[in-house]
Amino acid sequence: MKILIAGICGFTGSTLARTFQEFDSSVEVSGIDNFLRAGGEQNRSQLKTAGVRVLHGDVRCPSDFDLLPRVDWVVDAAANPSVLAGVTDDSSSRQLLEHNLVGTINLLEYCKRTGAGLVMLSTSRVYSIVPLARLPVRIENDAYHPNFDSYAVVGLSGQGVSEKFSTTAPLSLYGATKLASEVLALEYADAFRLPVWINRCGVLAGPGQFGKPDQGIFAFWINSYLRRRPLRYIGFDGRGLQVRDCLHPRDVAALVWKQMQSPVRQVEQVQNVGGGIASAMSLAQLTEWCAARFGKHPIESDSSPRRYDIPWLVLDATKANQQWDWRPTVPVEQILEQIAQHAEAHPQWLEISGCE
Repeated sequence: MKILIAGICGFTGSTLARTFQEFDSSVEVSGIDNFLRAGGEQNRSQLKTAGVRVLHGDVRCPSDFDLLPRVDWVVDAAANPSVLAGVTDDSSSRQLLEHNLVGTINLLEYCKRTGAGLVMLSTSRVYSIVPLARLPVRIENDAYHPNFDSYAVVGLSGQGVSEKFSTTAPLSLYGATKLASEVLALEYADAFRLPVWINRCGVLAGPGQFGKPDQGIFAFWINSYLRRRPLRYIGFDGRGLQVRDCLHPRDVAALVWKQMQSPVRQVEQVQNVGGGIASAMSLAQLTEWCAARFGKHPIESDSSPRRYDIPWLVLDATKANQQWDWRPTVPVEQILEQIAQHAEAHPQWLEISGCE
């Protein structure tokens, strides 16, 4: 099997590449990356050592696809993954659209031309902001917990947010680009008989992630806490009670691998891929874990609301379990410990990640 990974030198892309090689040493993995993200060059050297062909290419540029080798599958791990992308000074709205939507169009055209299948890594942020922001919550053990008895919404249960949850705008500009990309991918699949799988991923976390406040929050928090850098809870009374679930990209790789083995399987093409309730925690709980691991460190508080923030978002991955017999295998405690050990071994990781 020949696999091309777009965004191969990012945390997720590079982890997928190495994991695919572990699954089958005969697989041929190559990929493209534009190296705009700090730390990408470090992953590039490691991948080349592992025999992965890494090409400089930008998904926004159609001509960069002209000389790419023919492959059986394309995995789209190239995106600006920040929910604040396009609305802060770090990136413009046009840049976001070009990366996340125009890039998808160019990947789909490449798949159309070569007959390759596509696995798209989408996001939990395709789900509507308003019903999530209005979710009534109570506080237990330094974390928000939804009051499901007083809030009946389709696609929301004690297991989390399912694929039936609303995707009506507003989503965030980032979420809108990913949802639009999903629709285009499904239309290309129907029009040109291309195998397409779409995985809506929760928060990905693990050792070697380039952590920043708006993306890679688990790696950023643990690395910053270890270095005794200033940290602060933002919004929600400045208490760090907001909750997300996390997932190791190796578990994503396991699902993608199954999907690439089954191009014509008669199941739904879109599924959530998250750690679920078992891996959900608040920033305050993450701080408690860090305090036990590294010793106490004060956290500042800023109660000012931040755009697109929500109190609780945990993905219900029941469909992925039913359709693919898939479930997370790396528990949250192991993910956090792996990040901590990596942080201790790489004292300059925040600088490498672009957090100067």
